[in-house]
Amino acid sequence: MSSRRDFFTGAAALVGAGLVSRAGAATLPEAPIMRSAATQPPPPPPNGRPYNPVITLNGWSLPWRMNNGVKEFHLIAEPVVREIAPGMKANLWGYNGQSPGPTIEVVEGDRVRIFVTNKLPEHTSIHWHGQRLPNGMDGITGLTQPGIQPGKTFVYEFVARRAGTFMYHPHADEMVQMAMGMMGFWVTHPKNPAHHKVDRDFVFLLNAYDIEPGSYTPRVNEMLDFNIWTFNSRVFPGIDTMNVRQGDRVRIRTGNLTMTNHPIHLHGHEFEVTGTDGGWTRPESRWPEVTTDIAVGQMRAIEFIADEPGDWAFHCHKSHHTMNAMGHDVPTLIGVDHRGVAEKITKLVPDYMVMGEKGGSMGDMEMPLPDNTLPMMTGQGPFGGVEMGGMFTVLKVRKDQKPGDYKDPGWYKHPAGTVAYEWKGEAPAAVRHHHAGGQAMPAAKAPEVEVTVRKPKGHQGHH
Repeated sequence: MSSRRDFFTGAAALVGAGLVSRAGAATLPEAPIMRSAATQPPPPPPNGRPYNPVITLNGWSLPWRMNNGVKEFHLIAEPVVREIAPGMKANLWGYNGQSPGPTIEVVEGDRVRIFVTNKLPEHTSIHWHGQRLPNGMDGITGLTQPGIQPGKTFVYEFVARRAGTFMYHPHADEMVQMAMGMMGFWVTHPKNPAHHKVDRDFVFLLNAYDIEPGSYTPRVNEMLDFNIWTFNSRVFPGIDTMNVRQGDRVRIRTGNLTMTNHPIHLHGHEFEVTGTDGGWTRPESRWPEVTTDIAVGQMRAIEFIADEPGDWAFHCHKSHHTMNAMGHDVPTLIGVDHRGVAEKITKLVPDYMVMGEKGGSMGDMEMPLPDNTLPMMTGQGPFGGVEMGGMFTVLKVRKDQKPGDYKDPGWYKHPAGTVAYEWKGEAPAAVRHHHAGGQAMPAAKAPEVEVTVRKPKGHQGHH
């Protein structure tokens, strides 16, 4: 069994709380700092009640120490640099070296003590989204507690009263701090590890940023018009794939801390919604879906049997949420011949590229971009450009993926005769069907009918 220190060797550095007194620091649990943006395989719990750990997509779970039967965690709120995808980094605020912060995993009935050290330039707090706890531990600055001032450490302590899927985030200067990436996932496992057991349990948050091309810091005053849509502050092709064994029962838990809803869609399988903000859904209340809409502030857990081998897309079904660095003021030029204009422009701007005349496909086009900016749609698959970005990843189902193995198995090798292909023969002639009792299209001209329309006045009689 790996120790907590072994698990973080090479990927994280253990540091003390640098902004508290030496006497105070001696009593605090370690504060691991994660530097890697890769998915960290979950270690088994080193002590306390047993549970089946989750896999945080492009993230990790926070270690704890046991202190007289209490699980103690240490979160540090601080500025971080998050790699959104190779080629782009963002100056964010987060916890313990990353945004989102580490996932906290506990067991139903655990007494939990969380130390929160503030290394931000302003006060903060933490709200434990969806938890049952004493009112004074709810984390609302000014209402249930004073703000945690820069350089100070606060302690939250409560019992994890119900199993389920939760989040944590500030309720202090929330518009700024959430827009800068301050959030994290929380999972409370059932007391009995056999309850709601699955073979693979993935978790991640939905978040969004407004980062101007060529810049590094989000515009925090944006409310609706975001241009970077992410799974756990990563965009495709920088999002890791979810790698499972054929026949596994798979759970995917997602929390939405963006400013809009997200219809999350899975290809190749049906699933059931087995968990919501309020806990586990009753089996008799479930039905099969391929898309579930996750509203602002909601959590959803979906489950399915991964019985179809292949590389299956998993994404938000809002098309502009599967793009990167979007531009909203681009005119539609489909059908417009602008070759003459383009020739004149290229004399002034040699890198100018004609776009939109035949559609919006980025395909394999390459164009100059500002530093620290990603193409709108990028990522290569085995057959060429995937033309996706943002909230998109791949569920990889394989027969030979061993239990507990989360490594990427590479691209799927399709059995012969199972890939769509180009037809090389002659195209069949179009056939127009005649309907019984009717006639072939186009129909004969109908006789002219004069209709008198009376427009209503006012709203009399409307209720």
